[in-house]
Amino acid sequence: MLTIHAADLLVTADRVRPAVVPGGAVLVDGRVLAGLGTYQELAAARPQARVRRWPGLIAPGLVNPYGPELLEQTYHPDPREAEELGTEPVTGAALASLPMTDARWGASARRGVQRMLAHGTVAVAGELRHPAVVDAVRRAGLTVEERFGDPTGPPALDPLAGRSLADAVLMPLAPLDGMDATFAVFDVPDEAALAVRGAASCVATVLGGRLVYRRR
Repeated sequence: MLTIHAADLLVTADRVRPAVVPGGAVLVDGRVLAGLGTYQELAAARPQARVRRWPGLIAPGLVNPYGPELLEQTYHPDPREAEELGTEPVTGAALASLPMTDARWGASARRGVQRMLAHGTVAVAGELRHPAVVDAVRRAGLTVEERFGDPTGPPALDPLAGRSLADAVLMPLAPLDGMDATFAVFDVPDEAALAVRGAASCVATVLGGRLVYRRR
């Protein structure tokens, strides 16, 4: 199925082609990124494509550098545990006091991955060793990238915390043969506003052509 995702701005992070396209859009054919340009250009070329309109800007998907810290050294509580554990991630001594089974680690990782998707994350960096966590990441479609050295700063769900968009993207958006349609949409007017508001402004995340997160 052909789908055009259109927004007020397209930021490709591509150093070869235009990096910013006002009124930009991406054309998705199944799981493939089939085209980039303005909405008018893509709609004229593929009038049969369905259209999804988003507020803000479309940008490449992001890499969170804290894969092990957020998924194997953090417990993401179930909403039903809010009265006992609260709603924020549990770490340190509080985590050490919890009886963590493989099933509980897997469920925590699935919730953690959903939180990551809500921040435009499409990949994590760092070696994951717990089978239940690896399975949760794989099933969600996130990739695991190699990490050279420990990242600076405390672990954060926001991949843009202390990093520029250029430093955080998994791969620039470019219509190369067979390239996956993987990107995120942020409800901000431009890249400067994205740097201020961070990836919590994410309204949609697309992985291999699949809409895996949409803010309600």
